[in-house]
Amino acid sequence: MKISNRRSRRAATAVALGAVLALTATACGDDGSGAGGDKGAEGSGKGKIVFWDNNGGVRTEIWKEIIADFEKANPDIDVEYVGIASTEYQSKVDTALQGGGLPDVGGVGSAMIAGFAAQGALEPLDERLAESSLEGKLNKDMVESLKAAGGDDKLYSIPTSANNGVLYYRTDLFKKAGLQEPTTWDRFYEAAEKLTNKGRNEFGYTIRGGAGSIAQALDAMYGQSGITSFWDSSGEKTTLNDPKNVEALEKYAALYKKVTPAADLNNDFTKMVAQWDSGTIGMLNHNLGSYQDHVKALGVDKFRGIPQPTGPGGKRVQVSNPVDGLGLFKSGKNKEAAWKFIEFATSEAENSKFNEAAGQVPSNTDAAQDEWISKAEPTKLAAGALSDGSTTIVQLPYYLPDWNTISKADNEPNFQKVLLGKMSAKDFLDTMAEQLNTAREEWNQQNG
Repeated sequence: MKISNRRSRRAATAVALGAVLALTATACGDDGSGAGGDKGAEGSGKGKIVFWDNNGGVRTEIWKEIIADFEKANPDIDVEYVGIASTEYQSKVDTALQGGGLPDVGGVGSAMIAGFAAQGALEPLDERLAESSLEGKLNKDMVESLKAAGGDDKLYSIPTSANNGVLYYRTDLFKKAGLQEPTTWDRFYEAAEKLTNKGRNEFGYTIRGGAGSIAQALDAMYGQSGITSFWDSSGEKTTLNDPKNVEALEKYAALYKKVTPAADLNNDFTKMVAQWDSGTIGMLNHNLGSYQDHVKALGVDKFRGIPQPTGPGGKRVQVSNPVDGLGLFKSGKNKEAAWKFIEFATSEAENSKFNEAAGQVPSNTDAAQDEWISKAEPTKLAAGALSDGSTTIVQLPYYLPDWNTISKADNEPNFQKVLLGKMSAKDFLDTMAEQLNTAREEWNQQNG
């Protein structure tokens, strides 16, 4: 069976694929039970399982520790670890969906769920969780976030952690320049300019222009515009290209090469973080995940990680960050053993260990009480900002099956054009908005 990809540029690939699979199941020999009609099997609960890490390289070390703990506690199960870079993970899974070779268990964050679920790749986990020792032990908001991301009110991933946007800044450089903490967008722009001295290779900010750039740009955009919903009052049209957002993106993109290194154009988060850790750059927008990297490179005295800047009136608006989790692939032949691994990895001790290494918020509510969180300042501050009423979250439409494609592969090259001055911020946002409006309309049709 050959599926046309003519509509992928209109943000409907995954929806269309799900529809085609459903309508042509008989012709293709697919019984609707999963990718390729392979229901998989529960297995014996022993033997080998394959685990795909969706942030390989960055989280390899901690996952190998957890796997060693698991194999010690379950000597009759062997886990084969496969680390895949976050920028390559979705395409790797999509390729395996078409050609076979999916793992038993793998990282499945909220931004990926809808696309994978639309193709029948994931096992619903609601019943397994209800009968598990994890029942009642997982953060309810994280569970609900992953349910909503699937688009059909089923749970396809067990949460491991939540992330949050953070503005990291060099306290030593700010003190030397006599600058106030960049708690507002006005202070942010003032500091970015004042800390820049190109002749000495000093820059006020590093902007993400490579893989993953769109989410960071949206955060800065909505944070400045103060718009608090991704969809307008009709629920049919995105606010992405609202004039206030266009103005905000123009101001943000204008930072490139003026107060940032030229290399930022192609930097993904690993290169951006490494550049900030090893150089003299004043500020970096990333998330809680890079906190430990900064500690190792700079110590705790040369930087702080604070919640995103506030706009006029002290209002903080930021876009939602994906919740990460572990999913069970439907085609797996040893689901019982794979589920044991998921249960173990999200138990109190292992979930705490993972998130301390990652610098993120644990999904296990017992792990979230551990002492290390109070010592990890960005995590503590982020949790406070999300619970004290000072922050409004713009919920991104992860439930659209093609959201990940629209917000990454389809538009990252265009964002680079905006940075280079070859495309206007308005044209960029209008293009992306049209794709999203089409995806939303087709999703509504698919879901009644």
